[in-house]
Amino acid sequence: MDYLLHILILIGIYLIAAASLNFVAGYTGLLSVAHAAFYGVGAYIAALMALKLGAPFWLSLPCATAMAAMLAAVVAIPALRVHDDYFVIATFCLQVIATSVMNNWIDVTGGPLGLPGIPHPTLFGVSLSAHWQMALLVWAIAGLSLWLLHRLVSAPFGRVLKAIREDEVFTRSLGKNVVKYKVLAFVIGAAFAAVSGSLYAVYMTYIDPTSFTVHESIFMLAIVIVGGAGNLWGSVAGAAVLVALPELLRFVGLPSAIAANVRQMLYGASLVGMMLWRPQGLLGKYRLD
Repeated sequence: MDYLLHILILIGIYLIAAASLNFVAGYTGLLSVAHAAFYGVGAYIAALMALKLGAPFWLSLPCATAMAAMLAAVVAIPALRVHDDYFVIATFCLQVIATSVMNNWIDVTGGPLGLPGIPHPTLFGVSLSAHWQMALLVWAIAGLSLWLLHRLVSAPFGRVLKAIREDEVFTRSLGKNVVKYKVLAFVIGAAFAAVSGSLYAVYMTYIDPTSFTVHESIFMLAIVIVGGAGNLWGSVAGAAVLVALPELLRFVGLPSAIAANVRQMLYGASLVGMMLWRPQGLLGKYRLD
């Protein structure tokens, strides 16, 4: 039972991250490969506040979210001066820089050794250490995150983002400040990515830089592609498929070394299959080009 709850918790964490990336890439058209950087910022801020300051999770969560949002605002303004492929390259550089900082700022992040002993969150003095308690917490926050993102994309703000995705020049001709909307979308996406990172840190109780590399960003992007861009429910479907599917290999009886390679092959095959036969994803509304 704990194993199934573990998978359910991971799905909840990744669907928050994927939904936030879907908000940026699927609704606004900003293809970012730096999402794991903000995911990592959330995780490290939550972990450091708990370990160094003894701060409760309910305080470290908004602080981690705010820190990731401020970092996104700082990097978004110069990054969004470029377009299309150049924007992807700019976010890739940001991801590489973030991973390097996590690896080399040893006094703060612990470097390659990471940060062990992160305490579980507490509620009314009770530690939420049991799997079912963490599952309830993660899915409560995931549900709230999806609801907030849905309200944003359904509001006039979201309609402007969709207009930017479809035709940026035309949207600018209507008098909309395209750069402002792009920056806001990027900042909001980073903030929600930090929420998922904070949950990951307090659930795993240990983090290190290997969990926040460009491979993690690509995995989040794969969830968006498989689930469907431009549809938040697609992020739920994509997270369920790509998180749960590799776990089925445990029941096949493959050696661990082979199973790891087969997992990567499954990711690649699923992406190629979706691109060939359903490029808009399982529940998506348009192709993520």
